[in-house]
Amino acid sequence: MGDILFLAHRVPYPPDRGDKIRGYNVLKFLSARKRVHLIAFADDTRDMKSKSGLSKFTGNRSIIWRSKPRAVAALEAFFSRKPVSLTAFENRPLREAVDNILGRHSIDTIYVFSSQMAQYLPARPRQRVIMDFCDMDSAKFVSYAKSATGPMAWFMKREAKLLFAHERAVAQRADASLFVSEAEADLFRSKTGAERVHVVENGIDTEFFDPTAQFKRIDTTGALIVFTGQMDYRPNIEAVTWFVETILPHIQVRHPHARFAIVGRNPPDSVKALTKQPGVIVTGEVADVRGWIAAASVVVAPLKLARGVQNKVLEAMAMARPVVASTAAAQGIDHGGTIRVGGTVGEIAEEVIAVLDDPAGSNAMGREARAQVQRRYSWDACLAPLDAILGIRVKAPPRKSAA
Repeated sequence: MGDILFLAHRVPYPPDRGDKIRGYNVLKFLSARKRVHLIAFADDTRDMKSKSGLSKFTGNRSIIWRSKPRAVAALEAFFSRKPVSLTAFENRPLREAVDNILGRHSIDTIYVFSSQMAQYLPARPRQRVIMDFCDMDSAKFVSYAKSATGPMAWFMKREAKLLFAHERAVAQRADASLFVSEAEADLFRSKTGAERVHVVENGIDTEFFDPTAQFKRIDTTGALIVFTGQMDYRPNIEAVTWFVETILPHIQVRHPHARFAIVGRNPPDSVKALTKQPGVIVTGEVADVRGWIAAASVVVAPLKLARGVQNKVLEAMAMARPVVASTAAAQGIDHGGTIRVGGTVGEIAEEVIAVLDDPAGSNAMGREARAQVQRRYSWDACLAPLDAILGIRVKAPPRKSAA
């Protein structure tokens, strides 16, 4: 049996954001079965310093610094008639690293994490190709285009069209295309006609995200509403802005001292400016998000645009906190009725108020949510379908002899 080449658009360590968490756990899962060589981009200097954290899971590692300015990527995209999503990740040293690994090692599987990295596949791969799309990115740009105007609307429509063509072409070449939810997989099948489409869901580390674990606690009094996420990500920016401007005022009529904490790295100025509103806190990056989740009276995920499975929701459920999510954020999660869901400003506000009005009942709901996550979303269970997709036979443990 040959080795696996794992291509990632962002080095999957440390696992401290959604894409890196999935990448890390998939890499860890695969390395228990075969030797894995990693080639990935890094766009954070701290990731370059901590890349040795993957040594026990990898054979060769090539981490390439990605620093191409977005304006340069946009110009390249315009003249090459490619989506910016691809030109932003076009890089000669990384292509050379791929050629080097394929030339020096017996690789029988190439695992491509995110569609941007599919441009590094050989023209006619002799290896099995596993394309982990996670979500249908082109659909995200379709949604962006609907809410944009002028030149930005044109750009988003262009990006959606070109990225869709890329996704469809990659799926035709891949031996398997993976998505994090059945909803995303069904959307992709219906739009592209692709076959060999599989669902491999996101999981959660319930030992790490455990309300009884050791972590720094946050001292707080009164009602605290918490949102967590990468705060330079557009759907998260739109979510917290919508919540502060339209939903929080309704909640504060009933609970005037309720505070809303926006917890996550790289908040732009528009998010920082939300602190001008009464009761709004913007923390920026925190060393350990568990302290804020544990302190929350309720965790909210009011995303208007959400694809796949939201890690922020699974993390809050695992921490046994009551959760109120938008319809979009709850889609794809088998929560078993252990979280509250709303589709409109009024519905989300009412659900948050209901949680704050009934702390005992809401805490019980949080405990049920943790139990649901433990049953349904362990990483081993979620990634188990990869064995069949990769054609790997996992030996069952030996049966114990009767006493």
